Amino acid sequence: MTQKIIDIHPHIISPDTTAYPYNPLGGIRSDWSAERPFTFEQYVEEMEAAGVSQAAMVHSSTTYGYDNSYAADSVCRDPERFVGVYSVDIAAPDAVAIIEKWRRRGMAGLRLFGAGSTVQTDGRWMIAPETYKVWEHMAEIDMTVAIQTTSIGLPAVEEILERFPEVSIILDHLGRPDLTDGAPYAKAAPLWKLAQFGNLFLKITPRTFDLAEKAPATPASFFAKLVAEYGADRLAWGSNFPANNGSLKELVAQGHRCFAALSEADRAQIWAGTAERLYPQLLEAALDKAANA
Repeated sequence: MTQKIIDIHPHIISPDTTAYPYNPLGGIRSDWSAERPFTFEQYVEEMEAAGVSQAAMVHSSTTYGYDNSYAADSVCRDPERFVGVYSVDIAAPDAVAIIEKWRRRGMAGLRLFGAGSTVQTDGRWMIAPETYKVWEHMAEIDMTVAIQTTSIGLPAVEEILERFPEVSIILDHLGRPDLTDGAPYAKAAPLWKLAQFGNLFLKITPRTFDLAEKAPATPASFFAKLVAEYGADRLAWGSNFPANNGSLKELVAQGHRCFAALSEADRAQIWAGTAERLYPQLLEAALDKAANA
């Protein structure tokens, strides 16, 4: 049986800077977006070559800031295969109205960029009182919120999980845990601590694979522990393409290699099942397509 694969972390960049001008968060554009600016059309070619069925296209905040236009224009061209994960200034007075505007243009998830290669914050702004209306709205409409952060922002993530237990949170790149000590991965204690929150999901990307493949860590020991702590139904794969080097086919192959010791059921959940739970529009589109085939 062919493994169904859904990518919940690809990015796209337009060559048309007039229609889609650069305005990166923090004023610094990410290196990958300048060095490997794949368009939507190029991503479609990559996904078809890699055997990826559907994708939740993640807007590039480090290229376009809060202007989700290119991602929205792209996913709306093929709603059977794509939904969008967009960025919004959640402290803005009209943030809920803005979210509703983007929902009409393919938005199935919200993404908050707290800390990464170009921006470093402790994420306290994500839990400021003026943002509560957005978190309450996310609970009301059952929309997943992806958070990009490093260990500096995990205390804020924990507060969000506690304060808004009805909101599903997915942590990009697992929050970039420290795996340098190898099994049983005591240095990744902040990640294991968060497993107690049932509304937290983890996004496994090639950044995680690279860490797990660097000795003394091993994919077999790390991913077995990750499944044991969180359950496969709270884990999902995202390519981080093209921010990570390599073709999409190569990144998928790396995933197959790293997941080899997991059960078939767990692999199926990570490759697609959890993604369909987080972004049910993708499942609905697939069912509709099958029914009309």
